[in-house]
Amino acid sequence: MIFSIIHDFENGFSNGILAAASQKKYSIVSLSRLTNKRILLGVTGGIAAYKAAEIIRRLQDAQAEVRVVMTRSATEFITPLTLQALSGNPVHLDLLDTDAEAAMGHIELAKWADVVLIAPASANFIARLANGHANDLLTTLCLATIASIAVAPAMNQAMWLNKQTQENCKKLQERKTGIFGPGSGTQACGDVGPGRMLEPLELVKLTANIFPNGLLDGIRLLITAGPTREAIDPVRYISNHSSGKMGFALAKAGVDAGAKTTLIAGPVELPTPARVERIDIVSAEQMHDASLELSAHCDIFIASAAVADYRPVAAAQQKIKKNSESQLIELVRNPDILADVAAQTSRPFCVGFAAETQDVIHYAQDKLQRKKLDMIIANDVSATDIGFNAEDNAVTVIWPDGQEAIEKTSKHQLAKLLIKKIALCYQNANS
Repeated sequence: MIFSIIHDFENGFSNGILAAASQKKYSIVSLSRLTNKRILLGVTGGIAAYKAAEIIRRLQDAQAEVRVVMTRSATEFITPLTLQALSGNPVHLDLLDTDAEAAMGHIELAKWADVVLIAPASANFIARLANGHANDLLTTLCLATIASIAVAPAMNQAMWLNKQTQENCKKLQERKTGIFGPGSGTQACGDVGPGRMLEPLELVKLTANIFPNGLLDGIRLLITAGPTREAIDPVRYISNHSSGKMGFALAKAGVDAGAKTTLIAGPVELPTPARVERIDIVSAEQMHDASLELSAHCDIFIASAAVADYRPVAAAQQKIKKNSESQLIELVRNPDILADVAAQTSRPFCVGFAAETQDVIHYAQDKLQRKKLDMIIANDVSATDIGFNAEDNAVTVIWPDGQEAIEKTSKHQLAKLLIKKIALCYQNANS
């Protein structure tokens, strides 16, 4: 007789373990694995539905994004408005919702999720899921998703011990569906035995266990990217050729590594990577102000933006007319964003970029020491096949105790390699 099905998710949904409910053991991991993760919470009909509110809060405390799908019977136990207010997203109820289905809403939800967690999962829902039904929104998106699925059974002890329920759970287990619980104890009906839904924190820990370790789980990462523009008059400005591609690739790689990532972007025409908070600026002074404000609340600061060194002392209020053969524009030096961030008393781990056209390593090492950085990434922007506007790049990573050259590769692949190196150096510095 199966009393409880517990999974160790260190390696995904492999290694299922059958254990008595009174002997439950959970592999406890850091909830930081949930940072940036998208959790679709399915709520089915049962008295334990009221605990969905705490599950949402616990997931959000772990920096996960939560959306909710409810069955119609679940709305008899807790209102959609309650879960909408807690999740900050509309609660989805119907498969044939005219507005949502105009954009194939159930398919979008299925694609959106990293994990589908059904809690509570009634005996009826487990039976329908095990037998491939698609007669409501929740079962349909479970069939449509490639995300991991886990159910948290909640029912009367006799229903849980029923042979058909046990066979349905066995089917789900064979399909690598996680079975979280159930627990044992006094039930709402007065019976005592297995069938209680696990407590919200236990469910959140088990959900975190689904995800592999990320190099930057729970780390707050701040990145600057792109050029700045320094206004000469309302139609002209000083700028450079930076495309922002390297910084945006780093932001994506940071999210993939588990970091809560914020991107301060100069004026570029690039889409924001998924799960990245983007702040748009134009001038060096705006980037400076944003960087100082946000770096006080981050763990790692990567300054990959190509910031203009100088700006006009004063921008003309009207367009400058072409009245003479020459035009003098007085320039003043912009603040040094990276140096100012690195000089803070409580400073993050600081990573700079050195885009040079000659003596690349020499200038980069000087910048590393002069600005008291933890790491600098040097590249030769005089080469036309790498650097500004190119799809590829080649760099040398330099830190106080050594350096490492990375051969020409795509900026997306390079970003992954750089994030890995930065994460390892950060961990060493804080060990």
